[in-house]
Amino acid sequence: MIKVICVGKIKELFSHLVKEYEKRLLKYTKFELIEIPDSSTDDPVVCKRQEKEKILKVISEKDYIITLEIEGRMYNSNEFAHLIEQTLIHHPQITFIIGGSYGLDEEIKKLAKMSLSFSPLTFPHQLFRVLLLEQIYRAYTIMNHEKYHK
Repeated sequence: MIKVICVGKIKELFSHLVKEYEKRLLKYTKFELIEIPDSSTDDPVVCKRQEKEKILKVISEKDYIITLEIEGRMYNSNEFAHLIEQTLIHHPQITFIIGGSYGLDEEIKKLAKMSLSFSPLTFPHQLFRVLLLEQIYRAYTIMNHEKYHK
């Protein structure tokens, strides 16, 4: 199973893409997308703490947590597919966590088994959600030797 926890609500501009990749992923795996409301404060410390508390309520000990962070490890698509495939052998549920505009609280980072980065660039969180779902979908097509990945 794949679970994606995202801080912030998706805007209409990206919602159809998110729904499309959710639908595609369900062909391969159980999938759950959880939106955590972002904090309304401008204080980064308070914001991350409030979002941390909401994230902690939706994760469990069975989650193999991978955080998405600029300073995380980068993979190409084939390596990412291999990572998912190998992780699912030993852990029935991979949980990806995308933080809010100030990032993730240190406590959430410490719970992660690894951190992943797609680029040193900063992306809008909503666009990044689409990118993550697309790469998870691509990984499943690679694992199943399908023609989507070229």
